[in-house]
Amino acid sequence: MFKIKHVFIVFMMASMVFAGCKSRFEKIRLSNNLTKKYQEAMRLYGKRDYSKALILFEELSQKYRGISGAETLNYHYAYTLYHLKDYTTARYQFKFFADTYPSSQYAEECRYMSAFCYYQDSPNATLDQENTYKAIDALQLFINLYPKSERVAQASKLISDLRGKLEDKAYANAKMYLDMGDYDIRNYKSAVVAFKNAQRDYPDIKYAEEMDFLIIKAQYLYAKNSLENRQEERYTEAIGFYNDFVEAHKDSKYLKDAEQLKKASEEGIESAKKYLAAIAEDQAKYKAFLEKTKKPDTVFNNTILKKSN
Repeated sequence: MFKIKHVFIVFMMASMVFAGCKSRFEKIRLSNNLTKKYQEAMRLYGKRDYSKALILFEELSQKYRGISGAETLNYHYAYTLYHLKDYTTARYQFKFFADTYPSSQYAEECRYMSAFCYYQDSPNATLDQENTYKAIDALQLFINLYPKSERVAQASKLISDLRGKLEDKAYANAKMYLDMGDYDIRNYKSAVVAFKNAQRDYPDIKYAEEMDFLIIKAQYLYAKNSLENRQEERYTEAIGFYNDFVEAHKDSKYLKDAEQLKKASEEGIESAKKYLAAIAEDQAKYKAFLEKTKKPDTVFNNTILKKSN
Protein backbone atom coordinates (compact mmCIF):
# COMPACT_ATOMS: atom_id res chain seq x y z
CA MET A 1 0.00 0.00 0.00
CA PHE A 2 2.78 2.43 0.90
CA LYS A 3 4.48 1.79 -2.45
CA ILE A 4 1.33 2.86 -4.30
CA LYS A 5 1.12 6.01 -2.19
CA HIS A 6 4.79 6.75 -2.73
CA VAL A 7 4.65 6.23 -6.51
CA PHE A 8 1.64 8.56 -6.66
CA ILE A 9 3.57 11.28 -4.82
CA VAL A 10 6.58 10.95 -7.14
CA PHE A 11 4.28 10.98 -10.18
CA MET A 12 2.57 14.16 -9.02
CA MET A 13 5.87 15.88 -8.32
CA ALA A 14 7.21 14.90 -11.72
CA SER A 15 4.03 16.14 -13.40
CA MET A 16 4.44 19.53 -11.78
CA VAL A 17 7.98 19.74 -13.07
CA PHE A 18 7.04 18.74 -16.62
CA ALA A 19 4.33 21.39 -16.68
CA GLY A 20 6.93 24.17 -16.96
CA CYS A 21 9.68 24.75 -19.48
CA LYS A 22 12.91 22.76 -19.34
CA SER A 23 14.59 24.40 -16.38
CA ARG A 24 18.01 23.93 -14.86
CA PHE A 25 16.49 21.25 -12.68
CA GLU A 26 15.09 19.42 -15.71
CA LYS A 27 18.42 19.48 -17.48
CA ILE A 28 20.13 17.96 -14.44
CA ARG A 29 17.38 15.42 -13.94
CA LEU A 30 17.61 14.23 -17.55
CA SER A 31 21.41 14.12 -17.58
CA ASN A 32 23.56 11.08 -16.82
CA ASN A 33 25.82 12.99 -14.45
CA LEU A 34 25.15 11.36 -11.06
CA THR A 35 27.47 13.76 -9.24
CA LYS A 36 25.54 16.81 -10.43
CA LYS A 37 22.25 15.10 -9.58
CA TYR A 38 23.54 14.32 -6.10
CA GLN A 39 24.70 17.90 -5.57
CA GLU A 40 21.41 19.29 -6.86
CA ALA A 41 19.38 16.96 -4.65
CA MET A 42 21.34 18.10 -1.58
CA ARG A 43 21.00 21.76 -2.61
CA LEU A 44 17.23 21.41 -3.00
CA TYR A 45 17.02 19.60 0.33
CA GLY A 46 18.90 22.46 1.98
CA LYS A 47 16.41 24.91 0.46
CA ARG A 48 13.54 22.72 1.77
CA ASP A 49 12.33 22.13 -1.76
CA TYR A 50 11.52 18.55 -0.82
CA SER A 51 9.20 17.90 -3.75
CA LYS A 52 11.96 18.29 -6.34
CA ALA A 53 14.61 16.75 -4.09
CA LEU A 54 12.49 13.62 -3.81
CA ILE A 55 12.50 13.10 -7.58
CA LEU A 56 16.30 13.08 -7.63
CA PHE A 57 16.72 11.07 -4.43
CA GLU A 58 14.33 8.46 -5.79
CA GLU A 59 16.54 7.89 -8.83
CA LEU A 60 19.87 8.22 -7.01
CA SER A 61 18.94 5.78 -4.24
CA GLN A 62 18.84 3.00 -6.84
CA LYS A 63 22.16 3.93 -8.46
CA TYR A 64 24.19 4.80 -5.38
CA ARG A 65 23.92 1.43 -3.66
CA GLY A 66 27.23 0.25 -2.29
CA ILE A 67 29.24 3.27 -3.40
CA SER A 68 30.63 6.35 -1.67
CA GLY A 69 27.97 8.83 -0.67
CA ALA A 70 25.16 6.25 -0.42
CA GLU A 71 24.90 6.56 3.35
CA THR A 72 24.43 10.34 3.33
CA LEU A 73 22.08 10.11 0.36
CA ASN A 74 19.81 7.53 2.02
CA TYR A 75 19.78 9.52 5.24
CA HIS A 76 18.51 12.63 3.46
CA TYR A 77 16.20 10.57 1.25
CA ALA A 78 14.42 9.24 4.36
CA TYR A 79 14.08 12.73 5.81
CA THR A 80 12.77 14.08 2.51
CA LEU A 81 9.93 11.58 2.67
CA TYR A 82 9.36 12.51 6.31
CA HIS A 83 9.15 16.22 5.55
CA LEU A 84 6.63 15.46 2.81
CA LYS A 85 4.60 13.60 5.46
CA ASP A 86 4.80 10.32 3.61
CA TYR A 87 5.30 8.58 6.94
CA THR A 88 4.60 5.10 5.61
CA THR A 89 7.48 5.19 3.11
CA ALA A 90 9.66 7.28 5.40
CA ARG A 91 9.54 4.71 8.21
CA TYR A 92 10.55 2.02 5.75
CA GLN A 93 13.51 4.12 4.57
CA PHE A 94 14.61 4.99 8.11
CA LYS A 95 14.49 1.31 9.06
CA PHE A 96 16.34 0.39 5.85
CA PHE A 97 19.05 2.89 6.78
CA ALA A 98 19.40 1.58 10.36
CA ASP A 99 19.55 -2.04 9.14
CA THR A 100 21.97 -1.26 6.29
CA TYR A 101 24.31 1.03 8.23
CA PRO A 102 24.20 -0.24 11.84
CA SER A 103 27.56 1.39 12.64
CA SER A 104 26.59 4.78 11.23
CA GLN A 105 26.45 7.81 13.48
CA TYR A 106 22.87 8.19 12.25
CA ALA A 107 21.77 4.58 12.92
CA GLU A 108 20.26 5.31 16.34
CA GLU A 109 18.52 8.42 15.06
CA CYS A 110 17.04 6.59 12.09
CA ARG A 111 15.85 3.69 14.26
CA TYR A 112 14.06 6.23 16.44
CA MET A 113 12.62 8.07 13.43
CA SER A 114 11.28 4.82 11.99
CA ALA A 115 9.33 4.30 15.22
CA PHE A 116 8.32 7.96 15.31
CA CYS A 117 6.80 7.64 11.82
CA TYR A 118 4.52 4.92 13.21
CA TYR A 119 3.58 7.37 15.94
CA GLN A 120 2.78 10.01 13.32
CA ASP A 121 0.61 7.49 11.46
CA SER A 122 -1.34 6.50 14.56
CA PRO A 123 -4.98 7.52 13.94
CA ASN A 124 -7.42 9.06 16.39
CA ALA A 125 -9.03 6.83 19.00
CA THR A 126 -12.23 6.23 17.00
CA LEU A 127 -10.38 4.35 14.23
CA ASP A 128 -8.52 1.06 13.99
CA GLN A 129 -5.43 1.14 16.21
CA GLU A 130 -3.14 -1.27 14.35
CA ASN A 131 -0.50 1.42 13.76
CA THR A 132 -0.75 2.46 17.40
CA TYR A 133 0.22 -1.03 18.55
CA LYS A 134 3.02 -1.11 15.97
CA ALA A 135 4.27 2.29 17.13
CA ILE A 136 4.41 1.08 20.74
CA ASP A 137 6.32 -2.05 19.69
CA ALA A 138 8.76 -0.03 17.56
CA LEU A 139 9.39 2.55 20.29
CA GLN A 140 9.88 -0.18 22.89
CA LEU A 141 12.34 -1.92 20.56
CA PHE A 142 14.27 1.33 20.27
CA ILE A 143 14.42 1.63 24.07
CA ASN A 144 15.64 -1.96 24.33
CA LEU A 145 18.32 -1.43 21.67
CA TYR A 146 19.50 1.94 22.98
CA PRO A 147 18.72 2.00 26.73
CA LYS A 148 21.24 4.81 27.35
CA SER A 149 20.09 7.02 24.48
CA GLU A 150 19.03 10.57 25.22
CA ARG A 151 15.92 9.79 23.15
CA VAL A 152 14.69 7.14 25.60
CA ALA A 153 12.80 9.70 27.70
CA GLN A 154 10.97 11.02 24.63
CA ALA A 155 10.26 7.48 23.38
CA SER A 156 8.78 6.59 26.79
CA LYS A 157 6.58 9.68 26.67
CA LEU A 158 5.35 8.75 23.19
CA ILE A 159 4.52 5.24 24.40
CA SER A 160 2.54 6.77 27.26
CA ASP A 161 0.64 8.97 24.79
CA LEU A 162 -0.15 5.99 22.57
CA ARG A 163 -1.35 3.89 25.49
CA GLY A 164 -3.58 6.79 26.46
CA LYS A 165 -5.12 6.58 23.00
CA LEU A 166 -5.72 2.85 23.44
CA GLU A 167 -7.35 3.59 26.80
CA ASP A 168 -9.65 6.09 25.08
CA LYS A 169 -10.54 3.44 22.51
CA ALA A 170 -11.27 0.80 25.17
CA TYR A 171 -13.41 3.23 27.17
CA ALA A 172 -15.37 4.33 24.08
CA ASN A 173 -16.02 0.72 23.03
CA ALA A 174 -17.33 -0.25 26.46
CA LYS A 175 -19.47 2.90 26.66
CA MET A 176 -20.93 2.06 23.27
CA TYR A 177 -22.27 -1.26 24.62
CA LEU A 178 -23.86 0.57 27.53
CA ASP A 179 -25.50 3.10 25.21
CA MET A 180 -26.87 0.30 23.01
CA GLY A 181 -28.53 -1.55 25.87
CA ASP A 182 -31.95 -0.19 24.90
CA TYR A 183 -31.75 -2.19 21.66
CA ASP A 184 -30.66 -5.46 23.26
CA ILE A 185 -30.29 -5.98 27.03
CA ARG A 186 -27.37 -8.32 26.39
CA ASN A 187 -25.38 -5.21 25.51
CA TYR A 188 -25.58 -4.21 29.18
CA LYS A 189 -23.82 -7.42 30.13
CA SER A 190 -21.31 -6.88 27.33
CA ALA A 191 -20.64 -3.41 28.74
CA VAL A 192 -19.81 -4.89 32.15
CA VAL A 193 -17.38 -7.33 30.53
CA ALA A 194 -15.84 -4.62 28.32
CA PHE A 195 -15.29 -2.22 31.24
CA LYS A 196 -13.63 -5.00 33.24
CA ASN A 197 -11.44 -6.05 30.32
CA ALA A 198 -10.32 -2.46 29.77
CA GLN A 199 -9.21 -2.21 33.40
CA ARG A 200 -7.45 -5.55 33.16
CA ASP A 201 -5.58 -4.51 30.02
CA TYR A 202 -4.80 -1.00 31.32
CA PRO A 203 -4.45 -1.21 35.15
CA ASP A 204 -3.68 2.52 35.41
CA ILE A 205 -6.43 3.64 33.03
CA LYS A 206 -7.50 7.22 33.71
CA TYR A 207 -11.18 6.27 33.51
CA ALA A 208 -10.98 3.67 36.33
CA GLU A 209 -13.30 5.44 38.78
CA GLU A 210 -15.94 6.25 36.17
CA MET A 211 -15.72 2.74 34.75
CA ASP A 212 -16.32 1.18 38.17
CA PHE A 213 -19.44 3.31 38.50
CA LEU A 214 -20.63 2.45 34.99
CA ILE A 215 -20.20 -1.25 35.77
CA ILE A 216 -22.78 -0.82 38.55
CA LYS A 217 -25.08 1.09 36.22
CA ALA A 218 -24.78 -1.44 33.38
CA GLN A 219 -25.42 -4.39 35.72
CA TYR A 220 -28.40 -2.60 37.30
CA LEU A 221 -29.96 -1.92 33.90
CA TYR A 222 -29.26 -5.52 32.87
CA ALA A 223 -31.14 -6.75 35.94
CA LYS A 224 -33.98 -4.25 35.59
CA ASN A 225 -34.70 -5.32 32.01
CA SER A 226 -34.41 -9.05 32.70
CA LEU A 227 -37.25 -11.50 33.34
CA GLU A 228 -38.40 -11.46 36.95
CA ASN A 229 -37.04 -14.93 37.68
CA ARG A 230 -33.50 -13.71 36.83
CA GLN A 231 -33.69 -10.32 38.49
CA GLU A 232 -32.74 -11.20 42.07
CA GLU A 233 -29.46 -12.80 41.00
CA ARG A 234 -28.55 -9.92 38.71
CA TYR A 235 -29.54 -7.17 41.13
CA THR A 236 -27.44 -8.90 43.78
CA GLU A 237 -24.48 -8.77 41.44
CA ALA A 238 -25.02 -5.03 40.95
CA ILE A 239 -24.97 -4.57 44.73
CA GLY A 240 -21.71 -6.52 44.84
CA PHE A 241 -20.22 -4.11 42.30
CA TYR A 242 -21.44 -1.22 44.44
CA ASN A 243 -19.62 -2.65 47.47
CA ASP A 244 -16.42 -2.95 45.46
CA PHE A 245 -16.85 0.63 44.24
CA VAL A 246 -17.30 2.09 47.74
CA GLU A 247 -14.24 0.26 48.99
CA ALA A 248 -12.08 1.56 46.11
CA HIS A 249 -13.51 5.08 45.80
CA LYS A 250 -14.67 6.29 49.22
CA ASP A 251 -14.73 9.96 48.19
CA SER A 252 -15.93 9.51 44.61
CA LYS A 253 -18.04 12.13 42.90
CA TYR A 254 -20.18 9.23 41.67
CA LEU A 255 -20.89 7.95 45.20
CA LYS A 256 -24.38 9.48 45.50
CA ASP A 257 -25.47 8.06 42.14
CA ALA A 258 -23.97 4.70 43.06
CA GLU A 259 -25.94 4.64 46.31
CA GLN A 260 -29.14 5.34 44.39
CA LEU A 261 -28.42 2.38 42.11
CA LYS A 262 -27.79 0.17 45.14
CA LYS A 263 -31.10 1.26 46.71
CA ALA A 264 -32.92 0.69 43.41
CA SER A 265 -31.34 -2.78 43.18
CA GLU A 266 -32.50 -3.67 46.69
CA GLU A 267 -36.00 -2.46 45.84
CA GLY A 268 -35.80 -4.45 42.60
CA ILE A 269 -35.01 -7.61 44.54
CA GLU A 270 -37.99 -7.10 46.85
CA SER A 271 -40.26 -6.32 43.90
CA ALA A 272 -39.11 -9.44 42.04
CA LYS A 273 -39.66 -11.60 45.13
CA LYS A 274 -43.19 -10.27 45.60
CA TYR A 275 -43.97 -10.78 41.92
CA LEU A 276 -42.69 -14.36 41.95
CA ALA A 277 -44.52 -15.06 45.22
CA ALA A 278 -47.75 -13.77 43.73
CA ILE A 279 -47.22 -15.93 40.65
CA ALA A 280 -46.55 -18.96 42.87
CA GLU A 281 -49.70 -18.23 44.89
CA ASP A 282 -51.82 -17.93 41.76
CA GLN A 283 -50.39 -21.18 40.43
CA ALA A 284 -51.17 -22.92 43.71
CA LYS A 285 -54.75 -21.62 43.64
CA TYR A 286 -55.18 -22.73 40.07
CA LYS A 287 -53.82 -26.18 40.87
CA ALA A 288 -56.21 -26.49 43.81
CA PHE A 289 -59.06 -25.41 41.57
CA LEU A 290 -58.19 -28.11 39.04
CA GLU A 291 -58.06 -30.75 41.77
CA LYS A 292 -61.45 -29.64 43.09
CA THR A 293 -63.14 -29.73 39.69
CA LYS A 294 -61.81 -33.23 39.03
CA LYS A 295 -63.64 -34.87 42.05
CA PRO A 296 -67.22 -34.85 40.65
CA ASP A 297 -65.97 -36.35 37.43
CA THR A 298 -64.26 -39.11 39.35
CA VAL A 299 -67.47 -39.96 41.32
CA PHE A 300 -69.51 -39.95 38.14
CA ASN A 301 -67.03 -42.20 36.34
CA ASN A 302 -66.96 -44.66 39.26
CA THR A 303 -70.80 -44.87 39.22
CA ILE A 304 -70.80 -45.66 35.53
CA LEU A 305 -68.22 -48.38 36.01
CA LYS A 306 -70.31 -50.09 38.77
CA LYS A 307 -73.46 -50.09 36.66
CA SER A 308 -71.63 -51.56 33.72
CA ASN A 309 -70.35 -54.38 35.85
